[in-house]
Amino acid sequence: MGRAWILAVDLGSGGPKVGAVGLDGEILATSFTAVPTVHTEDGGHEQDVTLWWDGIRRSVRDFVDGGVVAGGDLHAVGLTSQWSSLVPVGADGEPTYPCLMWSDHRGQRYSQEAVGGPVLGWAPDVLARAVPLTGAAALTTGEDPLGHELFLRHERPDAYARTRVLLEPMDYLGLRFTGRAAATPASMVNSWLVDSRPGRPRRYVGSLVRRYHREPRLLPELLPTGSVLGPVTAEVAAELGIRAGAPVVCGVPDFLASYVGSGSVGLFAMHAAISTTSWITGRVPTKHLDLRHFMTSIPGLEPGSYLLINDQASAGYCLRWWMDRTAEVASLTGARALDYHELLEPAAAVPPGSTGVLFLPWLRGERSPVDDRSARAGFVNVSAHTDLPAMTRAVLEGVAYNARWLMQAVERYVSQPVPSLRLLGGGAQSDLWCQIYADVLGRPIERVAEPMFAQLRGVALLARHGLGEVPLPEAAALVPVADTFHPQPGSSTVYDPLFTEFTRLFGSLRPHHRRLNR
Repeated sequence: MGRAWILAVDLGSGGPKVGAVGLDGEILATSFTAVPTVHTEDGGHEQDVTLWWDGIRRSVRDFVDGGVVAGGDLHAVGLTSQWSSLVPVGADGEPTYPCLMWSDHRGQRYSQEAVGGPVLGWAPDVLARAVPLTGAAALTTGEDPLGHELFLRHERPDAYARTRVLLEPMDYLGLRFTGRAAATPASMVNSWLVDSRPGRPRRYVGSLVRRYHREPRLLPELLPTGSVLGPVTAEVAAELGIRAGAPVVCGVPDFLASYVGSGSVGLFAMHAAISTTSWITGRVPTKHLDLRHFMTSIPGLEPGSYLLINDQASAGYCLRWWMDRTAEVASLTGARALDYHELLEPAAAVPPGSTGVLFLPWLRGERSPVDDRSARAGFVNVSAHTDLPAMTRAVLEGVAYNARWLMQAVERYVSQPVPSLRLLGGGAQSDLWCQIYADVLGRPIERVAEPMFAQLRGVALLARHGLGEVPLPEAAALVPVADTFHPQPGSSTVYDPLFTEFTRLFGSLRPHHRRLNR
């Protein structure tokens, strides 16, 4: 027998990361496949789900055929993904339409008709019914499973008629591995259909299914979070070169994988991610909805515990966008485009504060701590002397200011200060960005080892926990911290006034953004 390993899949907005992870959490191999999002003029954001599986198959085959791991030594499969997206699946197990991504808002008018009203945008009876039972309510923006289903029903009726189940991406991957279409309270979180009251059975609330105009027959079977979905089928095992019958643990949203992958699972211990999007998440003791700052808590992995959830729409995406813009300029002159290192290295020499330039990171609107989908990004206080390195550093600082803004809301939510913060995600690979976070947020930043793959490690350890092999605290203790970044002396004198201007700009620009983006 060789070394036992866990196949971990982290399906992000940009495509699947696949990892071979040891039972002790060691990352043995990783692979990433980029999957494009198709943007339509009417607000559609779609992905071809067959490209997800193609990338997963190639990655696993590379691991096995390359001798990194033995397919017969596969211990289990763990799955995580971006969430609030929707894959419509037919009776044959094949998609009837591309995945409607979490940012797809074509169902907005149908969602507003279904649940919209005068109380913070919702109908009063929706909030009165949904919040006590599930912790929040379906969105009115169309950017959730309700909006996606209503869009399909009204505007893609042929695909909708062929659909037999509607699945989140993580649950679709579970279907591909096991042949079983099922969900969990965790994967269904943004449908807000599952009873989350303490001590109550986790079940769909029939009155909310009807009130939201959801089709009951299209809802997947509901299993406990962290339970075993089923075994890897013989067909998939042959396709991937892995052991048939290996257990597949039910998929979870990325924030749960990052929770375990941060290693920070104690009460009120928080972590942040600089991924495509960003969040600040941690374990809290009670269920509570903060509509003002667009955050709530959902049932956690430990009995009787809850996990704070929120989301900022653009974080690492901002740097990707900025690098793409610099590449476009380079292409016009025939120059070579800069890579991340070449773009960030000169920015490290720019003094904190980016010579007074502020970057507003709301490229795709915002959710937390203020829900405003019409907010937009931009540079402020650019002069004739502003250069590329200063603007690049301003992008990093703008994302950090936004995180500090969210942190203020988080500390009010938990009614206590958060003395330090674990950091993970692709953006946390940058020493510069980690130091900026420490300076802007004014607290130590602990970067986990291999932060780009923290969710792969997290979902692998979560799979072991789901199999009953290791308690959650012991699993989290396997996560190493690579570095700690402390606030530099004097940094607050630079960043505090700039942060004040940052938050003021959101308010002063808000009416302009709303008029420009009606």
